[in-house]
Amino acid sequence: MKIGLLVGSLRKESYNKKIAEIAKKVINEGNEAEIIDISYLPFYNQDDDGAKPREEYTRIRQELKKYDGYIFFTPEYNRSLAPTLKNVIDIGSRDPNGNLWDGKVAAVFSAAMGPSGGMKGNFALRENFVYINLITMNQPEVYISAVHTLFDDDGNLVEDTKNFVENSTRAFVDFAKKHL
Repeated sequence: MKIGLLVGSLRKESYNKKIAEIAKKVINEGNEAEIIDISYLPFYNQDDDGAKPREEYTRIRQELKKYDGYIFFTPEYNRSLAPTLKNVIDIGSRDPNGNLWDGKVAAVFSAAMGPSGGMKGNFALRENFVYINLITMNQPEVYISAVHTLFDDDGNLVEDTKNFVENSTRAFVDFAKKHL
């Protein structure tokens, strides 16, 4: 099984990317996971698609086709999801051969510096999944609040939170196996 990891924060020291790296290690224990680079994508514009789509659209669509499922890692931006994730969802849903997300499995992990752990961003992202027909893991819910306080001086996630991320990732792998 191959799982694509999509990180909404493009910041070099993104907390969500650090969480994704932990999930990647867990998935790679018996399956395959990669973080999918979405940093190069321009905002979706239907005028740049169609018979001769932008090279970036073609490139990400080819990449997305490689995966059986996805974990999305989102911060909360102004009480919503990261626009980079909405953008890749839109591009993938408009592939010339149809919606690339249709019937695949997904989960949302959110981490934010605020007290809700990115809950609103997490919910906003899940709303998109209904329309594009991603089969979403509902439990465990993954919200990591005050994420900036959960790393030690060496950049390692504190043990309790690391265990939570690892166990949540294992739950997703089990979920994916049931639904694929």
